[in-house]
Amino acid sequence: MTTAGTAPPVQKAPIDPHLRKLAVVVVLGAIMTVLDSTIVNVAITALGRDFDTSLSTIQWVVTGYTLALSMAIPLTAWSVRRFGARTMWLVSLGLFIGGSLLCGLAWSVPSLIAFRVLQGFGGGMLMPVGQTMLVREAGPERMGRVMSIVSVPAMLAPVLGPLLGGVIVDNLSWRWMFFVNVPFCALALLAALRMLPRDGERSADARLDVIGMLLLSPGLAALVYALSEAGNGRQLTSGRFLITVIAGGVLVAAFAAQAFRKGDVALVDLRRLSTRAFTAATGGFFLYSAAMFGLMILVPLFAGIVRGESALDAGWLLAPIGLGAMATMTVSGRLGDRFGGRWLVIGGILCVLAGTVALTTLSPGTGRAAIMAAMLVVGLGHGMIAPPLMAMAYQGLPREAVPAATTGANILVRIGSSFGTAVTAVILQIGIRNEIPGASGSLDEAAAHRTAETPSLLANAFTNTFWWTAVLLVVALVPVFAVPRKPKQAPPTPA
Repeated sequence: MTTAGTAPPVQKAPIDPHLRKLAVVVVLGAIMTVLDSTIVNVAITALGRDFDTSLSTIQWVVTGYTLALSMAIPLTAWSVRRFGARTMWLVSLGLFIGGSLLCGLAWSVPSLIAFRVLQGFGGGMLMPVGQTMLVREAGPERMGRVMSIVSVPAMLAPVLGPLLGGVIVDNLSWRWMFFVNVPFCALALLAALRMLPRDGERSADARLDVIGMLLLSPGLAALVYALSEAGNGRQLTSGRFLITVIAGGVLVAAFAAQAFRKGDVALVDLRRLSTRAFTAATGGFFLYSAAMFGLMILVPLFAGIVRGESALDAGWLLAPIGLGAMATMTVSGRLGDRFGGRWLVIGGILCVLAGTVALTTLSPGTGRAAIMAAMLVVGLGHGMIAPPLMAMAYQGLPREAVPAATTGANILVRIGSSFGTAVTAVILQIGIRNEIPGASGSLDEAAAHRTAETPSLLANAFTNTFWWTAVLLVVALVPVFAVPRKPKQAPPTPA
């Protein structure tokens, strides 16, 4: 027990070589899978043109990947218990490499969509499996620093994905968006075979909760699909949206009721995760992810629609987020391990809030330097939030609950990001209709039918939407305040 004036445990628990190697393996494997979720977005038009198909059809190249990724995440906890983390890491990485290679060789739209589903299923489990391995190895005294490492791929995806996709589409065939994954992931596979220890924690009698899987995976996919449709302009009153979102909500609610009843044999043991720290930290992460993903779609849209910039130029506006986060991420992990992360996260949210409020003053003539400065402030705050907030979610959880906690946290972040994207798009569409009489709210229509006043009117719609993002950030502070100040010791694991 630590007494007043005693040095905290972090001073006696440095990052040892074994943990450092494990971190290298996880980052190598996860970075391309996370990048791939954004890199293809900029090539949708080129894919539709090359395959001579409609935008609504080719959009399934993105949607199929997202849905497969969402459906794979719930299987992580059981698969790690049954087969071991190392085995599942290798299998997931192999599926992703195979799917990437097949996507690059695709000969038709159906084949490309099918291979993207395979790729997404492998990619969906990589991040939670890697996170599980790192959390188990790190222990509570090094959790913040380890979460700093885990956050690197997630931070780079929205920044580098559009840039890399733009460079490939402008200079190479779209097939290289998938071929580029193969050498990087092959290197990660070799590193995993060499550096990861044999699985010592697995149970041959761990049975799959089939009913839970049939409830949670389709329910999660339905929610993500409905929210992505809303983000793409689907009316919230449309029959397809309402049926899909209600069906998804009912399935997820049914899974939750069944999981609380079944306990440790459930697909995700929710009873173990009903701690104050996990509930408050993941609730804060859900709201923060919604605000952050909304912010990261608004800025490129503003540059492209209001200012008429190319996708590549618009993507560069997000680069300062990565620079700012890199500057604070490592420090925040160390400080979170030493002093606790609650006030650090609160300070980070306030920093992101300051950058967001600065974006509410944008106009068509605002210089790129001003926008990038605001995004740098957002990035500095983001680096203070992600590592300690994820670390706080594991406070007081026993070691055997880590796979379930990792699975649950990844599910909430996935839904939160889709929720934020959808809400932001809907608010922006409403704003466009309010500013431009007779407009449908469609972004394509706003970009095509321009008058002298259109840029200023569109800028007003964007700045109003930035204010709503700021409100969501303020709401995210509420659950963060509820996180316990000091980590509680995890209960001893029975022999």
